[in-house]
Amino acid sequence: MINDDEAVIVFTAKSTEQILNEGGSSAWRLDRTRAHFCTFVVCTRNAKSEWVAGLEAHHAAFLIGKLKDVIPSPEYKGRYILRFSEYASVNLPNVWNGERNPVKYSTLHNIGIDPSRLKWQPMPEPNKTDLDVTHRVDLTPLSLTEAKERLAHTFGVLPTAIEIIVRG
Repeated sequence: MINDDEAVIVFTAKSTEQILNEGGSSAWRLDRTRAHFCTFVVCTRNAKSEWVAGLEAHHAAFLIGKLKDVIPSPEYKGRYILRFSEYASVNLPNVWNGERNPVKYSTLHNIGIDPSRLKWQPMPEPNKTDLDVTHRVDLTPLSLTEAKERLAHTFGVLPTAIEIIVRG
């Protein structure tokens, strides 16, 4: 059974506006399969970065997205964009615990967030220039294991419940 409040938590210097313009949070080096099993993305502030664009307190959660898809970044090989279907603004101090890796996995429950209490808004369409770059079709070969994992996430079942038949 997949936990419905699983979250990818990222430590970012990008502003809410930048994230909304891009359609989600990017460009993360992460386990794509593991991220696909998550329902949410929690953006926490890295206020110490040289290129910080947001004003939130260091380590605070400021944006939560409902994860729509995990797609390869067209700009950065081996990195991924976490696409959102909806988002909610929050202001929760000290959600990031100072881990070295800027991506971690948890649940909303574990970090004290009740998604039913958030004011969800639909994601705006990404900027046209971002759309042109980030909606390219990924033609990288997909293994049967990856296909089963992605389909399992889509349908809310375990990968062992997926059967794939390839006819040539």
